[in-house]
Amino acid sequence: MEIRPGIELANLSDVGCERTENEDYYCYAEPDGQEEFKKRGRLAVIADGMGGHEGGQVASGLAVEVVRETYFSSASDDPQEGLMEAFRSAHQAIQEWAGKHPELRGMGTTCTASVLREGQLYYGHIGDSRLYLLRDSTISRLTRDHSVVNRLLEQGLITPEEAAGHPERNILTAALGANAEVAADFSETPLPLAPADLLLLCTDGLHGLVSDEELLAIACERPPRDACRALVEMAKKRGGADNITLQIIRIDAP
Repeated sequence: MEIRPGIELANLSDVGCERTENEDYYCYAEPDGQEEFKKRGRLAVIADGMGGHEGGQVASGLAVEVVRETYFSSASDDPQEGLMEAFRSAHQAIQEWAGKHPELRGMGTTCTASVLREGQLYYGHIGDSRLYLLRDSTISRLTRDHSVVNRLLEQGLITPEEAAGHPERNILTAALGANAEVAADFSETPLPLAPADLLLLCTDGLHGLVSDEELLAIACERPPRDACRALVEMAKKRGGADNITLQIIRIDAP
């Protein structure tokens, strides 16, 4: 797919050092027609599946593909409403698949999706994959992890240092396909983007081993493609126990 001018994009997914299968999934997509592009914008999605090798792969793949298809075919011109509809459809698709394949019952996936339209960012999120905004040598996490450890952290029951090594740090409190309802978060208002802003989407295979400060330094110092490679290699040198997936989008001047 040819990417329209306005951004520089790079993405990379690696199985890591210990897994034999990659349960992460990602996509970047734009509509073909210019009118649809003005209406829908650009879509970037990442997902990290759970529920065993096959279950995780199916769940993450279903999530990304259904989010993409539903968002671009939504009857709403509002990107936020389109994302909400897309997450609901993906949640239902995973549950229906699990219902038809009992051996995969319990499968689910994180999902983080961002839409860039006319210089503004919209996003939806569930699980512990993350979306960051890097601007003016600072890094801001736009998403909130839906995890047991993050809940303890928010309640002040553990410190950030304790959270980093907590035995339950990989246990999610919300995921597509895993609950009766979609417990996802969505941006309340669109976020204006500026030239040179960087968006970084990643699974916990990266942010679990690489600090926010390191993400900032490497992503700001290198072109997106080089930064993706460098960050994956950093995570692998530190053990790479999980699959590692990220996308970096650099906003160009109009």
